[in-house]
Amino acid sequence: MENNNPQPQLNIELSEDVAQGVYSNLAVITHSPAEFVLDFIRVMPGIPKARVQSRIILTPQHAKRLMKAMAENIAKFESQHGKITDAPGPENVFPIHFGGPQGQA
Repeated sequence: MENNNPQPQLNIELSEDVAQGVYSNLAVITHSPAEFVLDFIRVMPGIPKARVQSRIILTPQHAKRLMKAMAENIAKFESQHGKITDAPGPENVFPIHFGGPQGQA
Protein backbone atom coordinates (compact mmCIF):
# COMPACT_ATOMS: atom_id res chain seq x y z
CA MET A 1 0.00 0.00 0.00
CA GLU A 2 1.27 3.42 -0.90
CA ASN A 3 1.93 6.03 1.79
CA ASN A 4 -0.12 9.09 0.83
CA ASN A 5 0.89 11.07 3.95
CA PRO A 6 4.65 11.61 3.73
CA GLN A 7 6.30 13.11 6.81
CA PRO A 8 7.14 16.79 6.41
CA GLN A 9 10.86 17.53 6.15
CA LEU A 10 12.53 19.70 8.77
CA ASN A 11 15.15 22.11 7.48
CA ILE A 12 17.79 22.61 10.20
CA GLU A 13 20.32 25.42 9.81
CA LEU A 14 23.71 25.42 11.50
CA SER A 15 25.43 28.80 11.69
CA GLU A 16 29.22 28.97 11.45
CA ASP A 17 29.70 30.12 15.06
CA VAL A 18 27.53 27.30 16.43
CA ALA A 19 29.20 24.78 14.10
CA GLN A 20 32.51 25.45 15.88
CA GLY A 21 31.08 23.73 18.96
CA VAL A 22 31.95 24.19 22.62
CA TYR A 23 34.34 21.82 24.43
CA SER A 24 33.11 20.41 27.73
CA ASN A 25 34.68 17.81 30.01
CA LEU A 26 32.08 17.96 32.79
CA ALA A 27 28.28 17.96 32.75
CA VAL A 28 26.07 18.77 35.71
CA ILE A 29 22.45 17.70 35.45
CA THR A 30 19.66 19.03 37.66
CA HIS A 31 15.92 18.69 37.33
CA SER A 32 12.56 19.88 38.52
CA PRO A 33 9.14 18.33 37.87
CA ALA A 34 8.93 20.35 34.63
CA GLU A 35 12.46 20.32 33.18
CA PHE A 36 15.98 18.94 33.06
CA VAL A 37 18.87 21.40 33.05
CA LEU A 38 22.17 20.28 31.52
CA ASP A 39 25.15 22.53 32.27
CA PHE A 40 28.24 21.80 30.20
CA ILE A 41 31.45 22.97 31.87
CA ARG A 42 35.11 23.11 30.90
CA VAL A 43 37.41 22.28 33.83
CA MET A 44 41.09 23.08 33.34
CA PRO A 45 43.84 21.33 35.34
CA GLY A 46 45.22 23.41 38.18
CA ILE A 47 42.51 26.07 37.94
CA PRO A 48 40.05 25.92 40.86
CA LYS A 49 37.31 27.86 39.04
CA ALA A 50 35.29 26.69 36.05
CA ARG A 51 32.62 28.38 33.97
CA VAL A 52 29.48 26.92 32.45
CA GLN A 53 30.08 26.94 28.69
CA SER A 54 26.55 26.05 27.67
CA ARG A 55 23.20 25.36 29.35
CA ILE A 56 20.50 23.27 27.70
CA ILE A 57 17.00 23.07 29.21
CA LEU A 58 14.81 20.13 28.19
CA THR A 59 11.36 18.82 28.98
CA PRO A 60 11.41 15.43 30.75
CA GLN A 61 10.18 13.81 27.51
CA HIS A 62 12.99 15.35 25.46
CA ALA A 63 15.52 14.40 28.15
CA LYS A 64 14.43 10.77 27.89
CA ARG A 65 14.63 10.86 24.08
CA LEU A 66 18.13 12.35 24.36
CA MET A 67 19.16 9.58 26.78
CA LYS A 68 17.93 6.91 24.34
CA ALA A 69 19.63 8.60 21.37
CA MET A 70 22.91 8.84 23.32
CA ALA A 71 22.70 5.14 24.28
CA GLU A 72 22.10 4.15 20.64
CA ASN A 73 24.98 6.30 19.40
CA ILE A 74 27.38 5.05 22.08
CA ALA A 75 26.51 1.47 21.13
CA LYS A 76 27.21 2.25 17.45
CA PHE A 77 30.50 3.98 18.34
CA GLU A 78 31.65 1.06 20.50
CA SER A 79 30.76 -1.48 17.80
CA GLN A 80 33.07 0.40 15.41
CA HIS A 81 35.83 1.60 17.76
CA GLY A 82 35.77 -0.64 20.83
CA LYS A 83 34.48 -0.20 24.34
CA ILE A 84 34.70 3.24 25.90
CA THR A 85 36.38 2.95 29.29
CA ASP A 86 35.66 5.26 32.20
CA ALA A 87 38.59 7.51 32.98
CA PRO A 88 39.01 9.46 36.19
CA GLY A 89 37.66 12.93 35.69
CA PRO A 90 37.19 16.16 37.60
CA GLU A 91 34.18 14.72 39.42
CA ASN A 92 36.62 12.50 41.33
CA VAL A 93 38.84 15.45 42.27
CA PHE A 94 36.41 17.76 44.03
CA PRO A 95 32.74 17.65 45.10
CA ILE A 96 30.26 19.73 43.16
CA HIS A 97 27.10 20.86 44.94
CA PHE A 98 24.83 23.52 43.50
CA GLY A 99 21.74 22.77 45.57
CA GLY A 100 18.50 21.31 44.28
CA PRO A 101 18.09 17.74 43.08
CA GLN A 102 21.46 16.17 42.37
CA GLY A 103 22.15 14.47 39.07
CA GLN A 104 25.26 12.94 37.62
CA ALA A 105 26.84 12.71 34.23
